[in-house]
Amino acid sequence: MNCITWESCGRATFEKRFRPALRESKPVSVPISKPATVLMHFRKLSSEKSFYSLKDAEKGNNRVITIYPINLEGLGVRLEPLAHEHHDELATAAADGKLWELWFTAVPEPEQTEAYIRTALAGQQEGHMLPWAVRELTTGQVIGSTRYHDIAPAIDRVEIGYTWYARRWQRSHVNTACKLLLLGHAFDTLGCKVVGLRTDNFNLASQRAIEALGAKKDGVVRHHMPRRDGTARDTVFYSILAGEWYDVKRHLELRLARHGAPPA
Repeated sequence: MNCITWESCGRATFEKRFRPALRESKPVSVPISKPATVLMHFRKLSSEKSFYSLKDAEKGNNRVITIYPINLEGLGVRLEPLAHEHHDELATAAADGKLWELWFTAVPEPEQTEAYIRTALAGQQEGHMLPWAVRELTTGQVIGSTRYHDIAPAIDRVEIGYTWYARRWQRSHVNTACKLLLLGHAFDTLGCKVVGLRTDNFNLASQRAIEALGAKKDGVVRHHMPRRDGTARDTVFYSILAGEWYDVKRHLELRLARHGAPPA
């Protein structure tokens, strides 16, 4: 079945024919201990884009994944929809370890934090990103950021990336907890069929962390995209299918239990 997107038929034509009426939305909190129902919360941001298959559009049935800002909380962390108010705390978190000095990452320097937030929110308005600030709940501090990106609702796919944490929280329970929240929301609430992850071929620590989640390596795309310094990177792609989520979830929950993570 062919899919109609605004790229294939033109944004104006697509939105006129298929885009539903939009209403302003507020973030919704979904603790990990109660993951299941935020049943197709259609109250969207006024600028959010939606994509529909031809079959669904003809039937007036928009049962594809619908992305919206939401608080995700559990296991000692809270993912808060990224906002300009997070600026100072994000800059402080990035300064713990001077994370921007890693040339293969996308962590902003202090003076670039505002542009970093602005770009992330522009991606949210365009419908292909959903960014969060990561708050550690025992300290109450923002310690990093993560997001869904390359969102493809027509095929029920999101990717998780742009993830970084202050140095003191690296190699802790935080990354596993955040991934469990993000994967649970993607599979159990949004109804994704696949969640992708990707990283720079030189970011060996990130590759090990992704593989430790239980994601399968899909392959490497050579000379794929520019880094911040203008050099071209090879990108390593991974994915988790919906049918693999049950075992991945058990694996991550066991890892957290072994590390004495806060309860859900």
